[in-house]
Amino acid sequence: MPDFDDLLAANRDYSAGFNMSGFDGIAHAGVAMVTCMDSRIDPLKMIGLTPGDAKIMRNPGGRVTDQALVALVLGVNLLKVSRILVVEHTRCAMASSTEDELKERIGASAGADASWMSLGAIVDQEHTIRGDVMRVRSHPLIGNDIQVGGFLYDVDTGLLNRVD
Repeated sequence: MPDFDDLLAANRDYSAGFNMSGFDGIAHAGVAMVTCMDSRIDPLKMIGLTPGDAKIMRNPGGRVTDQALVALVLGVNLLKVSRILVVEHTRCAMASSTEDELKERIGASAGADASWMSLGAIVDQEHTIRGDVMRVRSHPLIGNDIQVGGFLYDVDTGLLNRVD
């Protein structure tokens, strides 16, 4: 099995044309997105942005977790974020199985008990998106002037659909 040689070779190619040296780390389009880790999602391209334009937080299900909320607070207060997108997607594993089903599948794959782990299965995506949007909007360190929207990304069409 190959180690990381292929990835390091690709990185050297990437580095040869690297043009972001000295970049300030500010979200130049004023955008932050919380979305799923699903590999079918290309967060920047799907909203017409490029590296340097936005802060992207990814996790299973695209949930506004405690850590994602910390990142959003930092983005809003220190990195010029003025618009936040909360984006879940269709055909998401976190919304296609129950918590118990996910634990069973993981346990079978790992060959170990996974019943103790909280995975965060999503029962109703639209309800979850609305709740996560409200969690962001109501945070005392995220001002009322920050625009927050909830969306469901269709992995079959590439379209974002507003939920909130």
